Amino acid sequence: MNRPIAVVTGASAGIGEATARRLAAEGFHVVLGARRLDLLNTIADEIGGTALELDVTSAASVEAFLAEVPAARVLVNNAGGARGLATVAEADEAHWRWMWETNVLGTLRITKGLLPRLIESGDGHVVTVTSVAAFEAYDNGSGYTSAKHAQSALHRTLRGELLGQPVRVTEVLPGMVETDFSVNRFDGDTERAASVYQGLTPLTAADVADVIAFAVTRPSHVNLDQIVLKPRAQASASRVHRG
Repeated sequence: MNRPIAVVTGASAGIGEATARRLAAEGFHVVLGARRLDLLNTIADEIGGTALELDVTSAASVEAFLAEVPAARVLVNNAGGARGLATVAEADEAHWRWMWETNVLGTLRITKGLLPRLIESGDGHVVTVTSVAAFEAYDNGSGYTSAKHAQSALHRTLRGELLGQPVRVTEVLPGMVETDFSVNRFDGDTERAASVYQGLTPLTAADVADVIAFAVTRPSHVNLDQIVLKPRAQASASRVHRG
């Protein structure tokens, strides 16, 4: 296989799918990982990639996934998500556990497992998709914001630990992106999810994928440490303009 390999987690929809498609267009052979293998197979067939089942919350699943990835030059840690909008006083521990397992431990498992291959590539790149919630806290979002803060800290620590190694490290921190994120957060309530973006034009998954593709296609001496992107109508995690 002559094309460099890019691994994208959470690649069955949203930002992950858009990133897989964009990186394939840039000449990468993309290995797509997610739980919904039927969706992955369709995307992989369309872009000439490889679909592998992956649940980042399961160490066994991650191990099986990594065993099928012979090499990697780029890793996009995209798998993640939110559950609920409870206050601290009404926090659901199951929601918290899922958010930390997916966003934090999932990122750790995949990154740790692929690091030797990224280093061996001679020009590796770790991209982690966090959120503006990684540097802001907002009411009713403590489970998600704490998990994203932790994921960001993991990623930023890696930046220092890899100094001297041929691996770049980029954190992408999107604001409001219209994907199935809110539908999942609200347990399938599409009406409630749609209200999040009402009255403004949010980012699209393709917007975020463009940024990721830009970062990984810079000359190898250029490291874009952090990239924050938000809709024009969004000033912060909790402040937006609705027309």
